[in-house]
Amino acid sequence: METIFTSKGLKEFTCSSMHTNSKKFVWITMDSIVTKIVLNMQISRRSGQYTMNHGNGNPTLDKVSFNRSGSQDSLDELSLDDYWTEVENIKKSTDNSQEKQDVVVKEPDEGEEEEEWLKEAGLSILFGEGSADSQESMVFLATLTKTQSAAVQKRIDTVRQTLRKKNKHHQIPDVRDVFKQPAASKEKDEGLNELQSAKTSEVAQEEPQEKSEGSIPAQDLKGQSSPAEDVPLPETDINLEISFAEQASNVNEFSGVRNEKEDDTLLPNFRLPQDKTGITKIGDLAPQDMKKVTSLALIELTALYDVLTTELKLQRAAKVKVKETGVFRVPLSVLLEQDQRKVPGTKVPLILQSLISLIEKGGLYTEGVLRIPGASARVKALCQELEATFYEGTFNWDTVKQHDAASLLKFFIRELPLPLLTVEYMKAFHSVQYLPTKQHRLQALNLLVILLPDIHRDTLKALLEFLQKVVDHREQNKMTLKNVAMIMAPNLFTDHTSSIKGVDQDAVTSAARTANIMLFMIKYQKLLWTIPKFLIAQVRQHNIVSQKKNVKEKAVKKLLKRMAYDREKSEKAEKSLADNDKPQGFIRVQAPQFSKVSMAVQLTEDLKAGDILARFLNQESGSSMTLTREEVSLYEIGGNIGERCLEDTTYMKDLSQLNPRAEWVIKPKHKE
Repeated sequence: METIFTSKGLKEFTCSSMHTNSKKFVWITMDSIVTKIVLNMQISRRSGQYTMNHGNGNPTLDKVSFNRSGSQDSLDELSLDDYWTEVENIKKSTDNSQEKQDVVVKEPDEGEEEEEWLKEAGLSILFGEGSADSQESMVFLATLTKTQSAAVQKRIDTVRQTLRKKNKHHQIPDVRDVFKQPAASKEKDEGLNELQSAKTSEVAQEEPQEKSEGSIPAQDLKGQSSPAEDVPLPETDINLEISFAEQASNVNEFSGVRNEKEDDTLLPNFRLPQDKTGITKIGDLAPQDMKKVTSLALIELTALYDVLTTELKLQRAAKVKVKETGVFRVPLSVLLEQDQRKVPGTKVPLILQSLISLIEKGGLYTEGVLRIPGASARVKALCQELEATFYEGTFNWDTVKQHDAASLLKFFIRELPLPLLTVEYMKAFHSVQYLPTKQHRLQALNLLVILLPDIHRDTLKALLEFLQKVVDHREQNKMTLKNVAMIMAPNLFTDHTSSIKGVDQDAVTSAARTANIMLFMIKYQKLLWTIPKFLIAQVRQHNIVSQKKNVKEKAVKKLLKRMAYDREKSEKAEKSLADNDKPQGFIRVQAPQFSKVSMAVQLTEDLKAGDILARFLNQESGSSMTLTREEVSLYEIGGNIGERCLEDTTYMKDLSQLNPRAEWVIKPKHKE
């Protein structure tokens, strides 16, 4: 038994360990002082041994040592203090309040998970559903990369074997037929394969370089301290042109085992390389294209995990009874419906917006704004008052203290009946830390963010942007990136918080792992909301093949052809006039919101989308035009894309060559 003197007096505690050979131990929860005990955790950096002392009335002391792993070293071990302090604060705040209802997770039967996966990936046709979309599904399959096809084939094989065991006569297409390329798509597939093969050698060189940048220097292996988070590190480009899974499969050095020498205290400055055709952010695409991106992202994520030999488990939440009114402990989808009735177009819950706005007004300069909890009695009273008066507009925000507001914000996130990261993908977010390199983890997080439902994704974006502002003011509030990650992780990863006492749960390792995921999401959030270029290329390819099939179908249908005759004749006449006014090397830009609704623009090597916007806005400078540069964007519409909002740095000549049949329209931006 070991004695520790704390500010609250003398405490005795011990540690009970098990599975020493596998370097795991069990956390034994005590009373409210348990976190203070953990704050005195003894850590020996030289030996890599961790000695933890807990009190459970057992007069034994076990020293538990285990290898330094990426999930532990990702954050300074001493900063785990903030994590366990937050866990203890959460425990205190829920002792005398309504307990959060646990979400019941439905365990799938054998083969059921793979069948659900195929349906989620938009391949319902494989099970006799959506027969009207059979051609569309076959076109979709023809756009897949080699690793994506392997991921689909693996799930099909599993389902077929399961059905055979159950003696079910359920017709599933043969794999060879599933991936047989339609004749119309072969040409486009060859183009995509050429693009990927041209980049293969690049990928094989880039990945080992990323590993070498992240490896622990010799002096660090001897126990010397690692660089602080503010130390500038070399920038590393993220390759978005080639499938992530294809990149991983082409790295010969990859062995499927975590690189133990990679130092996760070094966080590279990952950046997006310049793309002349423009970077696409989530929200820039039309819904029909975004739906295709989501299906492709699920297949790509699964293919990446397959290549990296890491298990990807998706879950299903059983239906549970939830609140249908109020502001706390209400599902995000229900909140959004309530809020949109009050403020049309709302995408992020109004209560979260209000709490963030209040903290940003003064709390960003408040020391320990997220670390120091508000008074539990006040927070509980505020919670009850907000439930009663928030939508009436009578709540007085001026009386709310900053620490209380921060506690309410964390309470809101933590007590969502369906987690912010969703039941379906919560385990997938957890498993990110098992991937071998930081680049793989970032790629997986990128795909997971794309997969989140809109309301969950938009809410997460608002939260991460707020947390970054807290970090930006760390000189005043003393909240570093590591502090914020440690404090927010127990609130975001609610499943982890509730399972700390689990027999098979290594609490310290899991704490560092989830905090590291939180840290990645805050630091690299701008990258996470980017749609990889290879997914956009697959969507374009899909649209081209689909359009060709649609043209053939229309040619067969005489009635539609007759109805379209007059319109086509009129369009040809207009096109002929436009072509006379638009010589080769020009594009015509439409601007229905402006006084000059159309303009022929000459394409030059350095012409950007922002330059075109500037021309229209300059012509409107003397008019009563109310739209500003921040409110409008140039859109790429039609051709091989549904609709895409262009960033100002997009080179128009390169994009027009990629999509020669597109129309170019200036209009107000989609509200975020």
